Amino acid sequence: MGFTMGLNLVLVLAMVATNILSLYHLSSRVQSPKPPSDQQPVPDHLLHQLNTIRATISHLTRHQPPSTTPSPTTTKPSVPQDLLLYSHLSPIASSCHNHPDLLHKYMSYSPYSLCPLDSDLLAESLILHGCHPLPRRRCFSKTPPKPPSSLPRNPFPSSFLDSNVIWNKYPTCRSFSCLAKQNPSLGFDLNNEISKFMTYKTELDLPIPQLLQVAKSADSVIRLGIDIGGATGTFAARMKQYNVTVVTTTMNFNVPNNEVVAMRGLVPLHVPLQHRLPVFDGVVDLVRCGHAVNRWMPLTMMEFLFYDVDRVLRGGGYLWFDHFFSKRVDLDKVFGPLIGKLGYKKVKWAVGNKTDSSGLKNGEVYLTALLQKPV
Repeated sequence: MGFTMGLNLVLVLAMVATNILSLYHLSSRVQSPKPPSDQQPVPDHLLHQLNTIRATISHLTRHQPPSTTPSPTTTKPSVPQDLLLYSHLSPIASSCHNHPDLLHKYMSYSPYSLCPLDSDLLAESLILHGCHPLPRRRCFSKTPPKPPSSLPRNPFPSSFLDSNVIWNKYPTCRSFSCLAKQNPSLGFDLNNEISKFMTYKTELDLPIPQLLQVAKSADSVIRLGIDIGGATGTFAARMKQYNVTVVTTTMNFNVPNNEVVAMRGLVPLHVPLQHRLPVFDGVVDLVRCGHAVNRWMPLTMMEFLFYDVDRVLRGGGYLWFDHFFSKRVDLDKVFGPLIGKLGYKKVKWAVGNKTDSSGLKNGEVYLTALLQKPV
């Protein structure tokens, strides 16, 4: 109501100002019809009235209240109550506030009941946008209806695998046989994964027995490791056979990577590449960087990752770049010098052509490097 009255007043004042000028010029023409260039200037008292009207219009339009009919594009969403409650208990990551729609949707739920079905997709989307760690919630996560009573030996029966995933989360497949068929190189055919990291075919390979022999020859020991971007956890599974504990950082990207790691009796860390490793300083013997660490990472992000790896590695520990790929010229001029800044000892440094279609088109190469942190 107040906004309507204010708007009407503005319109009235504008009409008054227009009429004053019109009347003055009309009277000037009647009294002394002369060419426009010879018209007398507007008197001071009339100018004063016009300036007063303009100032009033400016004041009203500057202080008018917002429209009572909100626009869908400008309406500020209400903040979920549990988000407000949790913000008093623990700080919310600053990047979360850059994506309020996702954050509010993630925190919109009924406390003490089942979490919404899209929670995992929202969580991963927020994490990938830098919103990490996520706020805690007071709802129950849905779990597979038939949890395993024990971990089967290889070969993994398909019934065991399929019953341990809530397939409604994933749009393309409803079984591991489907995933293995659609993505043969992503590690979902667990019965074929058993041969990985165990054989030597080219200089780019570093079998686990050879890795452990290198450490033994250097009077070093490998007991604890991190596999960065380890997908379904095959490297950790193989190292477990040698009594080495490896935790795997992995994101799902619309496939059940974390679930598969857990099925194998291993620890998945739902942590993206750009975030600090949730491990204390100087306690890890080995860090492996697989295909997830490659030339597509922003250079600054990669540099921070390398120095975070250095933070968690103990003196004498090993950093393994397993098939890192980039353009050959970039390896020589950018990535090689970046790795060299760490000052690690080169135990192995092998470069080979990347012979798939992308590698041939872009002149890409693979690097496999085993580096030892100085004591």
